[in-house]
Amino acid sequence: MRPAVNGILESSLYVDHIDRSAEFYEEILGFTTLFRNQRICAMNVAGTQVFLLFKKGASRDPSTTTGGVVPGHDGKGILHVAFAVSTRWLEEWKEWLEENQVVIESTVHWGHGGTSLYFRDPDHHVIELATPGTWANY
Repeated sequence: MRPAVNGILESSLYVDHIDRSAEFYEEILGFTTLFRNQRICAMNVAGTQVFLLFKKGASRDPSTTTGGVVPGHDGKGILHVAFAVSTRWLEEWKEWLEENQVVIESTVHWGHGGTSLYFRDPDHHVIELATPGTWANY
């Protein structure tokens, strides 16, 4: 019998400038920093999830910690990540992004009743704010 997966704990993007990107996610999305150095920034999302920003190329080699070794990894290209938001706050999100000169590139209304706002971060990654109804299971 297969053991259960409880959810996604971490998700990550690879960025050119840790401080610039961390500032964007702090100011625009309200994330708080759990840990930051020149290689990585770990950010608190909704109190139970972690969003990781890795400096491009800085994590290719294994990383030794006091508890063990984290295998090397890296990413490149324009990536995508979506964050869950309440339908109730969608208009406020639109206004907030506009007030902060964040261009909404697209708004999509999904068949299950959800809506997604798409914009870009400083590294041009596609960031999505998605309301319930975006997927059949959300």
